[in-house]
Amino acid sequence: MSSGPVSPHAGTHVPVLAEQVIHALAPVDGAVMVDGTYGGGGYARAALAVANIKLIAIDRDPEAMERAWAHAGKDPRLVPAPGRFGELEAIVRAAGHEQVDGVMLDLGVSSFQIDEAERGFSFMRDGPLDMRMGQRGPSAADAVNRLTEGELADIFHFLGEEPAARRIARFIVQRRRSKPFETTLDLADEIERSVGGRRGKPTHPATRSFQALRMWVNEETGELVRALAACERVLKPGGRLAIVTFHSIEDRIVKLFLRARSGNDPGASRHIPGLPHGAPPTFELLQRKATEPDASELAANPRARSARLRWALRTDAPPWNAAPEAGLRLPGLKQLEGAAQ
Repeated sequence: MSSGPVSPHAGTHVPVLAEQVIHALAPVDGAVMVDGTYGGGGYARAALAVANIKLIAIDRDPEAMERAWAHAGKDPRLVPAPGRFGELEAIVRAAGHEQVDGVMLDLGVSSFQIDEAERGFSFMRDGPLDMRMGQRGPSAADAVNRLTEGELADIFHFLGEEPAARRIARFIVQRRRSKPFETTLDLADEIERSVGGRRGKPTHPATRSFQALRMWVNEETGELVRALAACERVLKPGGRLAIVTFHSIEDRIVKLFLRARSGNDPGASRHIPGLPHGAPPTFELLQRKATEPDASELAANPRARSARLRWALRTDAPPWNAAPEAGLRLPGLKQLEGAAQ
């Protein structure tokens, strides 16, 4: 995961909602902050330009870490920290800190990743069916060529919210019996064939399925849930959390987590298994509704259209002694994450 989309103008990195993210984080001199999804470094540079802070830059993508090391060579206030943001607590402590003043997470796929055909994230250019952010573990090709029809259907349904999930899975399994899938365009063409073409739709029929595969390959919802719980543990009282999402499921996870942790989920402790009874809120919501890009930002950067920013302030209450996913109420996702990985 990464530091968000770029503009259509080649080589120009434009982090989404950057001004709003920096406003939410409110960096001050001497603060220690975490960019959990360094990507192209847009948010990191924006934060470092506002105040004299120490910034721990996390990313699982080796190419993003190369950019982070280059950035650190020019600005020693940046501390590159390779890893997953779900491991944020351990990474922060390895950097010599028990707690930090702020954490920012941008859950969008990096345009560096999308625009490189060999990474296999997009069917806009043909490339190997990969999609691995960390470039390790099972690829998207492994998933579509090895998982059962039911497993594929669940991935498309739960992670892609794809109405034709079962039909797409059936066509994929039938096709792979004669020839395994190896490239992005090959899979996209088969998905389009399975649903009978575009039929005037503005987006390609494979969009949701590709998104779901990417999320499964990188275990993105599980990483997010672990990161949220880690942020609850590492943020100081008064510390700030800012998260930009680009997917309805991820936005729902963030919203439900913050709603539960801020005490704004009426009756949750009575009706939802796993939530502690009477635990004081660990976050304060300073803005209940998500912030969305305005018309000028959308005109300059169309990839920002699905972005949502949510942010909160850490209270002085101790972290909840509850499973990170407690209260999220997202059936199927917990079972999906890590299945057959």
